[in-house]
Amino acid sequence: MALCLLVFLVSPASGLNPAHGTGDALSAAQRAYFRQWGVIPADLFEGSAGSVLTPVTALFVHGSWVHLLGNMLFLYVFGAMTEERMGRVRFVLFYVGCGHLALLGYAVANADSEQSLVGASGAISAVLGAFLYLFPRARVTSLLPFLFFLPLRFPAWVVLPFWAVLQWLAAGRTSPGPDVAYLAHLVGFGLGFAYAWGRFGPATKVRAAPPPASEGENQP
Repeated sequence: MALCLLVFLVSPASGLNPAHGTGDALSAAQRAYFRQWGVIPADLFEGSAGSVLTPVTALFVHGSWVHLLGNMLFLYVFGAMTEERMGRVRFVLFYVGCGHLALLGYAVANADSEQSLVGASGAISAVLGAFLYLFPRARVTSLLPFLFFLPLRFPAWVVLPFWAVLQWLAAGRTSPGPDVAYLAHLVGFGLGFAYAWGRFGPATKVRAAPPPASEGENQP
């Protein structure tokens, strides 16, 4: 979280560095920044040397304050317990590895795209998938628009599959909409769940999992 915030603050996307200029100059600096550090599928599969590392660098680049804060909120809520279960080093490798593969999955499906793809949401979606397997009964506070945004608590096995279904529906939408890489979310979510299932299978889970009550109590 700290690294994402630091990278954003010094980037043109934050709008805080006078060296990046204002107006058209700032917009040009932002576009150049995203093209340099984000994933551009067309460049990636042409074998461009500069694009090889972008599926990693793009994980720490965000397009706006809303983009950054939204991702960091999800990482804060679901990351702490997942990291505690996996261990810090393993969690970092899991986060970067799954995020890298999630962006590659999106790039494969959009190989001709020249649009820059940035953000940690693929990696964070992997954290959600792992959280679902590891803590299915942990209660998550949700705000539902059709219930006037009342804060209600539901178990993870209800909230996270519902979230995944929404991503699936959005990924299949043909009408114009926000430039969001929903497919990267789905790939990351599936990878995270599969990793947790493989690493913390039923036998391991019985030995390592805390009592159900503590799962709910520790949920941020």
